[in-house]
Amino acid sequence: MNIGEIAKRSGVSRSTVSYALSGKRPVSENTRRRIQAVIDELGYRPNATAKALKEGRTRTIGLVIPPASQRLTEMQLGFVASVVDAAARADLDVLLSPSGGEHDRSFERVVGGRRVDGVILMEIRLEDDRVTRLRQSGLPFVGIGRTSRPDEMSWVDIDYETLISQCVHHLADLGHRRIALVNRSTELMAAGYGPAHRAQAGFDQAVAERGLEGVRTCCADDARAGVSCVARLLADHPDLTAIATINETAMPGMYRAIERAGLTVPRDFSIAGVAGRHWAENLHPPLTAADVPADELGAQAVDLLIRQISDPAAPHRGALVSPPISLRGTTGPAPAR
Repeated sequence: MNIGEIAKRSGVSRSTVSYALSGKRPVSENTRRRIQAVIDELGYRPNATAKALKEGRTRTIGLVIPPASQRLTEMQLGFVASVVDAAARADLDVLLSPSGGEHDRSFERVVGGRRVDGVILMEIRLEDDRVTRLRQSGLPFVGIGRTSRPDEMSWVDIDYETLISQCVHHLADLGHRRIALVNRSTELMAAGYGPAHRAQAGFDQAVAERGLEGVRTCCADDARAGVSCVARLLADHPDLTAIATINETAMPGMYRAIERAGLTVPRDFSIAGVAGRHWAENLHPPLTAADVPADELGAQAVDLLIRQISDPAAPHRGALVSPPISLRGTTGPAPAR
């Protein structure tokens, strides 16, 4: 069913039907009622794409995610789900676009092809070419994460520096003197991945403030890497009694390595970190962690983007989230060694 059929049944021109639907020109009340009666009878709904084209809007936002070759972490999946849910509540569709390597063509099509009204960018680096490209394009965008120059864009982010520092202070309060930071992968650190660098900065600061012995290591995002990483830490540093981490995907492997070393959490060894609440609660034992509110951050990002789309000249805004540490089953007093 289309406007032509409605015009025919209403006894008016196509343009009159169009004016009655859009409200761009006045139509007599009798004519409007006659057209509406036909619309109601036929169950007609205006084509959303055509309507959006007339408005100059696509009613679609882009969500730029890590490459499809990489398995998304629980936290990343939480961000994706929360953005999709918040967009749906605002009557917006979401176009997912991977970026990185060969997937940069997809990102360029989204930006250059004007397929979307705005973009939400995930996994931001301290120096990020995608941010530069979006700024040059003039397309509204918001980051889940921020660069080293946070005033150049709107963003929402987790305060990894503060949260890892708090984890270290919590472990130090329990008497732990030798603590390791298990960070994200070496590749992400080398690429300037913001959370990894900020977590390292927070760890170094807290270790210095408390006069602790700190060890830093990077770990790939999978359980097998978690096993080998922690096994190596325990072998090289037998006096180690605690770990702080932001690598939630490697955590099950960390647990296994500690168990294989004949240690029990939290009696012999403690772990604290930053993770999604659902993930932390379902580990055994449940992880003492700063629970990342992915649903809240995704909704905030969508809200900021809608504001940017409505008023491109509006000043940039940033929201830094620092949730409290939820004490669960993986931290306890330092053992006597």
